[in-house]
Amino acid sequence: IPPPVYMLMFACGMWLMDQHIPLAEWAAPPWNRAGFIIMGLAFFTDLSSLFQFFRYHTTPNPIHPERVSALVTEGAYRYSRNPMYLGLLILLCGWAVYLGSISPLLLLPLFIFTINNMQIRCEEKLLEEKFSMAYRDYKQRVRRWI
Repeated sequence: IPPPVYMLMFACGMWLMDQHIPLAEWAAPPWNRAGFIIMGLAFFTDLSSLFQFFRYHTTPNPIHPERVSALVTEGAYRYSRNPMYLGLLILLCGWAVYLGSISPLLLLPLFIFTINNMQIRCEEKLLEEKFSMAYRDYKQRVRRWI
């Protein structure tokens, strides 16, 4: 399953929780619109990270990580080994702010757990096999999320 699909599934789940189990409202209108600013930051994070893959002439496709031809360690990758997944998480945080109740926030840790186990662990294993010591050094220097 492509990571953006996970993000969309979680966004729908967050909306359903907000509609059917709205725990205390914490971001009422118009303050909830700050979520759009957060979502904009998320798009910037994802696009700048994607640009780094194109710059290195390697694939950003998480469905086929075996096609990667270069280890990207510049730009946002200096601070996070997974800035695109971080961007998806930030997007969900912005969505949660826009929805305004506490219940959507409960799905954020589950999103992190899902991406860690369904995507990142497999990708890291493959990258370690492909780039060996260079990737292990990178893992030592840079955190998985932030």
